[in-house]
Amino acid sequence: MRFTISICLIAAWSLLDSGCVDSRAIHYYTLASPSAPVTQNAPGGPIVLVGNISIPPELADGRIRYRVGTNEVGAYQFHRWIERPEAMIRTSLVQALRTSGKYQAVLESSSSTTGDYVLRAKLFEFDEVDRDTIQTTISLRVDLEDLKTRRVVWDDVFQRDEPVADRNISEVVQSLDRNLRAVANETAAGLDKFLAGLH
Repeated sequence: MRFTISICLIAAWSLLDSGCVDSRAIHYYTLASPSAPVTQNAPGGPIVLVGNISIPPELADGRIRYRVGTNEVGAYQFHRWIERPEAMIRTSLVQALRTSGKYQAVLESSSSTTGDYVLRAKLFEFDEVDRDTIQTTISLRVDLEDLKTRRVVWDDVFQRDEPVADRNISEVVQSLDRNLRAVANETAAGLDKFLAGLH
């Protein structure tokens, strides 16, 4: 009898527990698709590969992150990226470099691609930041390796804040979109300037 009561209590608890699971739908977001570059490649320019983009472990699960004030951090449970941040950053860097028209080719690095330089990056921040106002912050360190000498010949850090127009997640995503495009363009301009001094 005692065993039967225990089984019934466990079953009832399981039913109650399953009823408490949040059934809200998960919403997925992506950045706007980059338009095709309008400039021509430079036949005599270098070939640049865009290689590994490392990200903090907390960004790997795809949830959109936020910070409140200086120390509190969190993630939206029901608002997530459809792609991992490193894929979005790589796409933006490739697009910005191709649009500059200074290179013979700009390719995503793989085991079968060869080039003159490889650009790598480390992402520190890709967040909504809530203080007196809401903004997004992107912080990215890049370095350029000369594939002939296997030496890092250029590096820089790009950090940028972008305002969020309104207190909703769609505006946060649009702000991060604008912010990443600006960071990618700043990176491309810095790399263009450095390489122009070598050739």
